[in-house]
Amino acid sequence: MKIEKRKPIFVFISVIRALFLRELDMRIYSGQSGIIWTFLEPFLQVFLFVYIRVVIKEHTGAVSLYNYAVFMASGFVVFNIFRKVLSSSIGAFSANRGLFSYKQVKPIDTIISRVLVEVFLISCVILIFLILGVLLSIDNVVPKDILMVFLGIIWFIIFSFSIGLLMGIGNFFYMSIGKFMNVLSFILLIFSAVFFSLSSIPPTAQEILLYNPLVHFMEMIHGFYINELDDRYVDYIYMLYWTITPLFIGLWLYVRLEKRIISQ
Repeated sequence: MKIEKRKPIFVFISVIRALFLRELDMRIYSGQSGIIWTFLEPFLQVFLFVYIRVVIKEHTGAVSLYNYAVFMASGFVVFNIFRKVLSSSIGAFSANRGLFSYKQVKPIDTIISRVLVEVFLISCVILIFLILGVLLSIDNVVPKDILMVFLGIIWFIIFSFSIGLLMGIGNFFYMSIGKFMNVLSFILLIFSAVFFSLSSIPPTAQEILLYNPLVHFMEMIHGFYINELDDRYVDYIYMLYWTITPLFIGLWLYVRLEKRIISQ
């Protein structure tokens, strides 16, 4: 009896599906508070920084031109895509090394599945934020341009994957890279226009921060999300370079080093 060989694309889909369910199960059921903390963390982050902003505004008398709670929620949720994808990608090869004995499982599959898990969980968080915002009748909770916000987030996921793939390969051979990126991700949180809009800071500071590609993504998404903001500071060509270049380098390194990653 002739056994029909499955096409590579169907093997790939089956592997990704299995790894996705495995990673999702580990994320949600890792400890008694796994699923609770997964969804509670972003709400606590937003609440804390909105509270700090309210306290500062009361002491300084500053007036907000837009709903700061919506600004913070959209900024934090989007930045968490980068932070979560990066942290999960960095340890993907080492954590799944035992699976590489199966020839169907490629090291890059583990990063792709982890990215999909993070995207799925963050999508659930976004949906919860939107539902609560509509139920509580919060201003500006619905984006002014849903399509552009959606495309911006998709673009940001690809950008995050490209950086994650590059750092995942580097960390597999040099563990110090992962430690450095954990520190850097916290610094980037402060200097990536998550807490503020570029229009609210001096021009000199704007010029410096615009070297950070994350700032362009944040300004793009905030600009198309909130009525009072726009994307005047966004350089889409710069964003494209920062997406394609690390993706190309990461894939090139992966092809050259795949056998070493499997055998090491």
